[in-house]
Amino acid sequence: MPNDLVLKTANTIHRTLLKVTGGRIGWRAGKMPVLELTTTGRKSGQRRTVMLTTPYQDGDSMVIVASKGGDDHHPAWFLNLRDDPAVEVKTQDQPTHARTARIATADERDELWPVITEKYGNYGDYQNKTEREIPLVLLDPVS
Repeated sequence: MPNDLVLKTANTIHRTLLKVTGGRIGWRAGKMPVLELTTTGRKSGQRRTVMLTTPYQDGDSMVIVASKGGDDHHPAWFLNLRDDPAVEVKTQDQPTHARTARIATADERDELWPVITEKYGNYGDYQNKTEREIPLVLLDPVS
């Protein structure tokens, strides 16, 4: 399992790569699109930004996976958006914009999880490493 320092370092390197290349490199990880997610820290109230992959898009909604590499604890960004679903997202094609995060319902997860893990087996591997159910989060446009 990657520890928090490794994850923070990887995110810093990723954001630096995007900046140095003027966004030409870094908007894909493997075959998945990447997004920049900004949440509000549930304890600090400070803005927190992470780079995440989005293995599935459903219309205007983007799906992200709170896997944390199969760790037994949820990632901090997930806990932040669980407590405050008003987030900001930036993608290769869209500047920073407001979205509302919502945790997939059991039915939505049952439908989406097999689709995601069939295409990106690493998420299934992460689920096998932990007893917690890895949540899926939908990032919906603000209307």
